[in-house]
Amino acid sequence: MTVKKLPFLVLGFVGLGLGFVGAVLPLIPAFPFLMLAAYSFARCSERLDRWFRGTRLYRDNLEDLVGGRGMARAARRRVMGAVTLVMAVGFTLMALKGLVVPCTVLFAVWLGHMLYFAFGVRRREEGEGAAA
Repeated sequence: MTVKKLPFLVLGFVGLGLGFVGAVLPLIPAFPFLMLAAYSFARCSERLDRWFRGTRLYRDNLEDLVGGRGMARAARRRVMGAVTLVMAVGFTLMALKGLVVPCTVLFAVWLGHMLYFAFGVRRREEGEGAAA
């Protein structure tokens, strides 16, 4: 493995670990971390990329989106709900300290996230099955 690929390897395993925690705990969104792992493993090792794509975490959370089939309604709700919950905690803590500018920035990030998942992510219809 080359030195240039080492950061991708580290990022891949960090994303995988946080994605796993996010899949188990409802407070942490798994989706962005699993996307980080997928991107990183694809950049550093064909073998790790194949392994990751074979995991249940990948199949349950990313396979349909990456395959161009969109996200199921339940997955979209899970992502949007988890991100809203986590950002609401941060927003509340900052608001209690009177931090107006960071609250405004966090609200803008949250709004962008909601708009992206509402209009930017292709929806997979309930009749469309997951990839075989």
